[in-house]
Amino acid sequence: MAKYIFHPNDIKELKEHYDVAIVGSGATGLISAIQAAELGLKPVVLEKMDKLGGNSTRASSGMNAAETSVQLQHHVVDSFQDFYNDTYIGGGKQNNVDLLKYFTEHAALTVDWLAQHDIKLDDLTITGAMNTKRTHRPSSQAPIGAYLVTSFLQIIEKMGIEVYNNVDVTKIDKNGSDISGVEVKDADGNAHSINASAVILATGGFGANKQLIGQYRDDLTHYRTTNQEGATGDGLKLATDVGAALVDMDKIQVHPTVQQDNDHAFLIGEAIRGEGAILVNTKGERFVNELDTRQKVTDAINQQDTKHAYLILDEEVVNHAQAVKFYDSMGMVIHGDTIEELAGKIGADEKTLADTIAKWNQAVESGKDGLGRTTGMSRQLTHPDYMAIHIAPAVHYTMGGIKINHFTQVLDDNDDVINGLFAAGETSGGLHGNNRIGGNSIAETVVFGRQAGQQVFKYLNKKDRYK
Repeated sequence: MAKYIFHPNDIKELKEHYDVAIVGSGATGLISAIQAAELGLKPVVLEKMDKLGGNSTRASSGMNAAETSVQLQHHVVDSFQDFYNDTYIGGGKQNNVDLLKYFTEHAALTVDWLAQHDIKLDDLTITGAMNTKRTHRPSSQAPIGAYLVTSFLQIIEKMGIEVYNNVDVTKIDKNGSDISGVEVKDADGNAHSINASAVILATGGFGANKQLIGQYRDDLTHYRTTNQEGATGDGLKLATDVGAALVDMDKIQVHPTVQQDNDHAFLIGEAIRGEGAILVNTKGERFVNELDTRQKVTDAINQQDTKHAYLILDEEVVNHAQAVKFYDSMGMVIHGDTIEELAGKIGADEKTLADTIAKWNQAVESGKDGLGRTTGMSRQLTHPDYMAIHIAPAVHYTMGGIKINHFTQVLDDNDDVINGLFAAGETSGGLHGNNRIGGNSIAETVVFGRQAGQQVFKYLNKKDRYK
C-alpha cells in the first residue's frame, strides 16, 4: 500500500477570518480541529514547521484508558478510580486533581470516538507505574503516534479543514478582554492577520529548548532530548504575552531508555519493557524494577558507574513489540544467537548475564521478582535470537506549561479565564504532576483536544455568533 501523503494548503489560500485558529499540528491540534469542524465551526491549523505532527509522530507505546470495551474483550477489568490512583501516585501526588479526574473519566469515551472514525485501538499493553493493562494500541502494534497523526490528517483532508505549514504565529490579538485573532508570518516573511474569536494553543512542550530548560532546571541541560526540533515552547510566550499563568515549569521528565549512539536520540518505547524486556548494567546484572516510574528507573541508571545500560529481549518480545523492528532497521539492535554471544557483544560477563536471565525466567514462572516487579512478566526470555539495545536517559517531556482548567480554558495568575483562549496537550501544565506515565500523553491529546474543540463551540455560542 502506498504511503499516505498529506498536502498542506498553499499560503495563498489563507483567509482573513476563521471561527478558531489552532496553533500546532500535533495530535492535540488535529483532534481539536476535527472536533470543532464536526460541530459546524470553521477552524484553521497553523504549523511553524515544514513537517506536520509535532512530537506526536514520535509516540510509540499507546494510549491509556480505563473501563473500555477493548479491555473487557481482553479479560481486563479496570476502573476509573484505579486509573486515577495509578496516575496520581505516579505523579508524586502533585497532579491537578480536577484535570486528572476529567482525564481518567473521559479517556474511554475517546477510544470509542476514535473507533467511530475507523481508528481502532484494539490491542493492549502496559507501561511503567501502571498496575493494569490499559495502554491501547492498534492490533498491528504500529507506533501509536504516527498511526494516529496519519489517520487524523486523512480525516482532515476529507473534511476540507485548512492546514498551513511553515507559518509562524507571532502574536495573539485581543479586543479588550477577549481574544480576537492571531498574527502570523509565512515562509517568505510576509505578515498576515487572522481574525478569530477563539484560539487553541496546541504547540507542545519545550523539551528541545535548552535555554528555557536551563531557566527552570539547569541540572538537566547536559542531557540530550528525544524531542523534535520544533518543541521549543513557543505557545508559552504567546500565552503569557496575553496574561496567561504558567504552572509546574520545573517538572521536566527524563526518559530512562533512549538510544543515543548516533546523531539522533531515539526513544525506546516503554511497551518493550511491558512485553517482557529487562534492563542490565554493563556487568550484565539487573538493578531496577524496569516498570517503576520513569524517574525511579532514570535514577537507577544514573547510579550505575557508566550511567547507561542495556535493554535485553528476545524474539518473543519482538513479536509483541513490533517497534523493535524499526529500531533494528536503524542499526540500534545488537543480536546474539546465544546469551553468551550477546554478552560478548555488549561487553558483559557471559556467566553473569546468563545467570541474570535465568533468574528472570524463574521470577516469571513464580510470579515473584526480587526487584519488586509485578507487571510485564508474562513471558520468559528463552527464544533466540537474543537482543540488546544500548540506552541512557534523555530529556523527554515537560509536565509544566500554560495553566488551564478542565474545560481547557487558559487562566491568568488570579485563576480568571482569558476569554477565547484555550490550550491542551503538552503545552498545558498540571495534569501529570512530577512524572508522566507512558501512554498518558497520547490520551491527553485526544481527551483534551476534543474538549478544546467542544468548549470553543460552547464559547462562541455564548457570544451569540451562532444561532
